[in-house]
Amino acid sequence: MSEKYVNKWTLTAVAASTMTATAILGYQHLQRKRSRRNSAISRRSSWTGAGSARALTVDPRPRVLFGDHGIEHLKNSFVIIVGVGGVGSWTALMLLRAGVKRLRLIDFDQVTLSSLNRHAVATLDDVGTPKVAAMRKHFTQIVPGCEIDARIELFTADTAESLLGGNPDYIVDAIDNIQTKVDLIRYCHDNKLRVISSMGAGAKADPSRIQVADIGDTFEDPLARTVRRHLRKEYNIERGIPVVYSTEKPHHVKLLPLEESRVDEADDYAALPDFRSRILPVLGTLPSLFGQAIAAHVLLDLTQYPQYQPLPIKLRDGLYTRVHRDLITRELKVFKQKFCVLDVRDVAYIFEEVWRGESVISGQQKQVTVVRWDPSKPLSLMNVVVVSKDEAKYHDKLPIDVDLVQHYGQDVCGKVERTLKEHMQLRQAWEGVF
Repeated sequence: MSEKYVNKWTLTAVAASTMTATAILGYQHLQRKRSRRNSAISRRSSWTGAGSARALTVDPRPRVLFGDHGIEHLKNSFVIIVGVGGVGSWTALMLLRAGVKRLRLIDFDQVTLSSLNRHAVATLDDVGTPKVAAMRKHFTQIVPGCEIDARIELFTADTAESLLGGNPDYIVDAIDNIQTKVDLIRYCHDNKLRVISSMGAGAKADPSRIQVADIGDTFEDPLARTVRRHLRKEYNIERGIPVVYSTEKPHHVKLLPLEESRVDEADDYAALPDFRSRILPVLGTLPSLFGQAIAAHVLLDLTQYPQYQPLPIKLRDGLYTRVHRDLITRELKVFKQKFCVLDVRDVAYIFEEVWRGESVISGQQKQVTVVRWDPSKPLSLMNVVVVSKDEAKYHDKLPIDVDLVQHYGQDVCGKVERTLKEHMQLRQAWEGVF
């Protein structure tokens, strides 16, 4: 055989071997990709299957915040959201994403074109369908295996027992009708059910003014004022109801006008009898922030998050200035100190953050001031308490070597010691960070 033919066969054999090796390697690569994909699908299936909550806790960060016990408690919690519009839909969505598997959604209304600017999950395809049905559809796609009880019903005082039954761990009031809202709060109060209520997000625009507070501490919110008045007048309820509201002052934004042709039959254009037929303009971001603030409150309360206690912002700069002036006068008169080591901002911190504006002795919130707690120690952030003015006069007369436990009792002194110790530890921890 000539050398020419030998070289030809050699080249053919090499080419065939190369093609075979390439095919084998390509097949092996494809098999590895398929294996990885199937493994991922299998893991996802095990995470999201019915009866499994692993999908809710894949991200380790919530577990760091809440701990294993807190995450387990969220997974087993049952929360009812009444009203799933701009506020309630966001609350429900964030609770679901945080690990709350069992939700009851209550709303009689349908998704409309005008609600798409603020609803958490509704799309154009959902227009005309019940809000709770649309949310159930989307929620089961987000977290397969979740338990969504969708109730297409109107909450009233007569339906409260059936709609709020089942021993819920928390109830969220996101209703925008005053009397219905009052009925829900009253039912929860009377039956000792934990509830948080959303006040008015309509006609508001400033996100920095959103607060979580007791309804008795709200201001600059017409809806909160009206609900508070109804609760006090009809049911003698003045405090004890946490709410989310905005301190933004109402100004140029008013109810949208009703078309002239509809004025004579205004009630015919309301969603239901006794519901308003005119509406407030809504900036879509504000209801979502209200809803997420409510969700955060529920999550922290359910998991008993350490030291969580909403701080009402009262914008009391004038009060802080007066209290600071009182402190300067007291230090000079009682301790002969011409210089005060604390400024107005320190007093505001002590007054609001540490003592929540309440007397450590009596809990009174009227005519309060601050005093040096232990007369034998120098004035500092960790040696100042809030007391009433009458209590301050008595405290000023105590000798410098006074036994505070003998005068005020172990309960008061223990409370002071624990509170100051907690804040000292927090300050030391954050000083290390910054």
